[in-house]
Amino acid sequence: MKIALDAMGGDFAPKAIIEGALLARKSFPADVEIILIGKESIIKSQLADLKESKDSFQIVNADSVIEMNEHPAKAFTQKKDSSIAAGFGLLMQKHAAAFCSAGNTGAMLVGSMFTIKPIKGILRPAIAGYLPKEAGGYGVVIDVGANADCKPEMLEQFGVIGSLYSQYVFNIKSPKVGLMNLGEEEEKGNILTQAAHQLLKANSKINFIGNIEGRDIFNDKADVIVCDGFTGNVMLKMAESFYDLMEHRNHKDSFIDLFNYASVGGSPILGVNGNVIIGHGVSSPLAIKNMLNQAAQLVDSDISEKIKCAYN
Repeated sequence: MKIALDAMGGDFAPKAIIEGALLARKSFPADVEIILIGKESIIKSQLADLKESKDSFQIVNADSVIEMNEHPAKAFTQKKDSSIAAGFGLLMQKHAAAFCSAGNTGAMLVGSMFTIKPIKGILRPAIAGYLPKEAGGYGVVIDVGANADCKPEMLEQFGVIGSLYSQYVFNIKSPKVGLMNLGEEEEKGNILTQAAHQLLKANSKINFIGNIEGRDIFNDKADVIVCDGFTGNVMLKMAESFYDLMEHRNHKDSFIDLFNYASVGGSPILGVNGNVIIGHGVSSPLAIKNMLNQAAQLVDSDISEKIKCAYN
């Protein structure tokens, strides 16, 4: 298994990225290889500073970087020699089984849409996020930012995609799928959630349990929470702030520790023909390590093919 990693993506690249790759390599079996993508001279210099051999990783040279403040589509099109473009090239050519980056999120979405492309039958790919559960483990929230505006049919697909992910990656036999809404009753919500509710309710591929409310995010009522990307992103960012708030107040709690973005490492783009994970821009070495571990899980679960089979 080969996992491609954008060594130049993120606020603390390349040092934090390479340190994270070194951490991951220690835990990976011998048949898992990490490919570092970026300016070769800078990567080798960083490896030397860390007292690591320049041959520690396979390195794919990429002369430019898509910066965080650049327009995603324009930069991806114009910077064909960027580390993100090179990563998608490896993925498209099957030279890597997964691609990870803590770089420009929009460029990662553009690359997913226009290189490896959405799976046939998928209206729009979605980003899956994770929220800890009081009883242990994590629940899946989908979408958390790829699609701010959604149609009911998209939310229905998110339910199926999230259910498959929870089943094959989290090993939950019949994941409970809930629709985030402002009330539990079937008739509650806006036009979007009311229509999506009916579609999810009629879908025999999932175990739909109906509407859930904000107070159900951290309990076991649902394993998969379906929502538009605007709502999901607000939920995820609010949850991440809990950890920062408790850290600032010097309060330690094992459950609150799970809200640390680094404990998960990244969010997969689901519904595309390949395994793609987006990391947080401020990713630490630990976050990069966990993002790479998550990538290996995606490959092992063959989730992209599972989703493809559901729609073809």
